[in-house]
Amino acid sequence: MAQERRLKVEKPDEEWRRLLTREQYHVTRKHGTERAFTGPYWDNKRPGLYRCVCCGRALFDSETKYDSGTGWPSFYAPVEAAAVSLHEDRSWFSVRTEVRCADCDAHLGHVFEDGPQPTGLRYCINGHALNFEER
Repeated sequence: MAQERRLKVEKPDEEWRRLLTREQYHVTRKHGTERAFTGPYWDNKRPGLYRCVCCGRALFDSETKYDSGTGWPSFYAPVEAAAVSLHEDRSWFSVRTEVRCADCDAHLGHVFEDGPQPTGLRYCINGHALNFEER
């Protein structure tokens, strides 16, 4: 099955500021991090789909969400590998792997290698970077 070719979503900074809340803009466009246990969805247990707050791309499914105890929504896999892009992050005096939306480059969070099986990964995602679509 051929993979769907998607176009990059690009907007001027002023438009992102107009479309997003202050918290959403800070997290997604300025690579911010919400405080643990304060953002939306960290404790959401309803079935559904998590989409990028900036462009609407499907990113994570509730079936891969789990309670990591960190205070951020955590998933062991995206809905498909092509939904996210990974980037080296050398901020905060460490080397981490940043997770961004593949369509609009919104900063989502980071991925760590301490998650549950079947992947062993923990996608630690800011709730302000997501919109939840309940099933």
